[in-house]
Amino acid sequence: MLNMEEIRRLIMEQELIMGYVDLETQLQPSGFDLSLKEIREFSGSGSADFSNEERIIAESAPMSPDYDGWYWLPTGCYTIVYNEVVRMPLDIAAIARTRSTLLRNGVTVETAVWDPGYQGRSSSLLVVHNQEGIRLRRDARVAQLIFYKTGDVGEGYTGVFQNERIV
Repeated sequence: MLNMEEIRRLIMEQELIMGYVDLETQLQPSGFDLSLKEIREFSGSGSADFSNEERIIAESAPMSPDYDGWYWLPTGCYTIVYNEVVRMPLDIAAIARTRSTLLRNGVTVETAVWDPGYQGRSSSLLVVHNQEGIRLRRDARVAQLIFYKTGDVGEGYTGVFQNERIV
């Protein structure tokens, strides 16, 4: 697992993470906090198969925060988009874990693996389990990305989500 100084060096030298809100606040002893750019509400169904030939990603629509940047979320599932753009080197993978503040409020962030070679502005599944709901403010830190050395994989990620949401 990479420590704070190794992550900082990769951010400065290789732009491992860009678009962060505040480097010193988001950089953690064993990871980097991802922050909330947008929340999207599902508006359709999707499908998954073995080959991805019949894969359909469920449609979603952006939610609007109130005038102060707060989102009110009742119990349910949402897509969250992060502020940060991640550029994974070919010898590092990452996973993210829900920040404890969200867990203590009955909310989880479900994620997949950030593969070596992936670059983009990722999204994850936010699940509000709390029957009373939750308020989240834009830029809230919601998940911690943890980086691992894999050794050079040669060819990195080449899937359909490569370069997603990079403008």
